[in-house]
Amino acid sequence: MAKVLLTGATGYVGGRLLPLLIDAKHQVRCLTRRATTKKSLSRDGVEVAIGSALDIASLEQALTGIDTAYYFIHSMGANEDFEQTDRLAAENFAKACSSQNVKRIVYLGGLGDSSDKLSKHLRSRQEIGNILRTSTAPVVELRASIIIGSGSLSFEMIRALVERLPVMVCPKWVRVLAQPISIEDVLRYLVEALECPIDKSQTYEIGGPEQVSYGEIMRRYAKQRKLRRLMVPVPFLTPYLSSLWLGLVTPLYSRVGRKLVDSLRNPTLVTDNKATEGFSVVPRTVDEAIARALVHEDNSFAETRWSDACSAGGDEKSWGGVRFGSRLVDSRTRTVELSAAEAFTPIRRIGGKTGWYYGNWLWKIRGFMDLCVGGVGIRRGRRDPDNVRAGDTVDFWRVEEVVDNKILRLAAEMKVPGRAWLEFEVSEKDGVTTVRQTAIFDPVGLFGIVYWYSLFPLHEFVFHGMLRNICRAAERTAAEANRS
Repeated sequence: MAKVLLTGATGYVGGRLLPLLIDAKHQVRCLTRRATTKKSLSRDGVEVAIGSALDIASLEQALTGIDTAYYFIHSMGANEDFEQTDRLAAENFAKACSSQNVKRIVYLGGLGDSSDKLSKHLRSRQEIGNILRTSTAPVVELRASIIIGSGSLSFEMIRALVERLPVMVCPKWVRVLAQPISIEDVLRYLVEALECPIDKSQTYEIGGPEQVSYGEIMRRYAKQRKLRRLMVPVPFLTPYLSSLWLGLVTPLYSRVGRKLVDSLRNPTLVTDNKATEGFSVVPRTVDEAIARALVHEDNSFAETRWSDACSAGGDEKSWGGVRFGSRLVDSRTRTVELSAAEAFTPIRRIGGKTGWYYGNWLWKIRGFMDLCVGGVGIRRGRRDPDNVRAGDTVDFWRVEEVVDNKILRLAAEMKVPGRAWLEFEVSEKDGVTTVRQTAIFDPVGLFGIVYWYSLFPLHEFVFHGMLRNICRAAERTAAEANRS
């Protein structure tokens, strides 16, 4: 069992690696710049140190007693010269590791032939590896190409472009070859790097078994999402114009987009297969990586309490809801001075002869429209007017999860351009119960996005009235029970 310092624990890779290190029974200390993130990182077996890579004294304190340090620090999103900032951070880290007798540094860098005219981003990634090797601690540097995984910068760009644009203008960088790797495979490399035998610094190039372009990844993503997309190659569109375009149609803001697009002009291919000898990882294909990313997202969605995410944002409303991955989420709450069981009673009776508590005529119209396009309509009703169980039908919904007096989640079975859920959560504290109603939509293609936003004003009207009347029904039922 090693004593590990994990930098970047709130980032994409570090955040995924942290639970794996905990599961492997390593002692983990996380370094974070912000005291406000300390609570989110605190869990059994994890220490949290407040410090900055630009403050060598705080680094030395954080590295005290550490065997292995993971270096996931970069300032790609900074306004200033990120190369200079990253250079200074790496120099400080190398010196602090030497002074504290750290036994190993593990660093995730980027592929790219140094003899090419590398982009500033790739050049900086490789320079950081060289700087870290000035430490007395040997460095295990893993160089990767495109990382495919739900939430990764490259994958989210691909997803947004394919989902939103039926016709895509493809500049030259879309045709440059890369060797994508699944985030799960990257994490396996990082875990093994903790204990792989080395007596001096080593650089390993890691990638999947296929050499493909961004355009090919887009085509394969579209195939798995059952989307038809037309890709039109063009000989122009500078990185600056591309970044502005990405800022309009993807979650990337133009500053990061420009640095990312600029790096895509360089092929990022594995030229040294040394990693196949030093590690047991057998990387997935591109298709498998995309499929795993979508499965991981579905699993995370099923396990996530949207109320936690929404509450973290202060319960502020934004027009059209909040985006989580590919999903659009519209959530609202109401409190009642009732027990959780009393508040949940009208929720478990929803649909069928009870109706939907507000705008029943609108629900009937929606059911009729669904029948007209070959859907199930609203005619199925319910198995039982008072109780539901997982798998039951509720009009054109199906019960996906039910926890008595806590959760009811319905999955839509009507015809929609995507997947939809309606969820109710009930939580009681100090005699007051909060009822949360959440609509979730996973749109497919541009039509799915247009469908959500065009109906959002009606959803606001109907769902607001539904939640209000559910709470009123609960109060009325509770009052009648007390009188009897």
